[in-house]
Amino acid sequence: MAQPTARPFSAFEERLVDVSSKIMSRLNIWLIRLTRGRIGGTFLYGAPIMLLTVTGRKTGEPRTTPLLYLEDGANLITVASKGGSARHPVWYRNLLAHPDVDVEIGTKQRAMRARTANADEKQRLWSRLTAMYPPYDGYQARTARDIPVVILEPR
Repeated sequence: MAQPTARPFSAFEERLVDVSSKIMSRLNIWLIRLTRGRIGGTFLYGAPIMLLTVTGRKTGEPRTTPLLYLEDGANLITVASKGGSARHPVWYRNLLAHPDVDVEIGTKQRAMRARTANADEKQRLWSRLTAMYPPYDGYQARTARDIPVVILEPR
């Protein structure tokens, strides 16, 4: 794992990331669905946003999260960064338990299967991901956790 070079989040900052992410995600999901992706469909630096629906590992209920993504042929690539938090995001832990997921981009829906990129795949994709969204490098520097890159493949 990479050694952090930026200051890690304090316990309070970790909790703040959790709460603010939940609020912002719910608002963004609502806006994207209401406007069919015309509002909320991109983030900083023009990075595109998809809605990823996974099955909760404890509840079995569907859980939707807005995430940045990169197209790689028929695959979609996303990053389980959680802003450089010390813990993996809940959506990532859920897809490890239930890799069959659904993706919404604008008005289009796709059934996909998720898997974590291996080290070679991550190395190949990381420069494209940071070109799309430069803060990813800072997120990785903040945490000792090896931030997973997730590959979504059509089912």
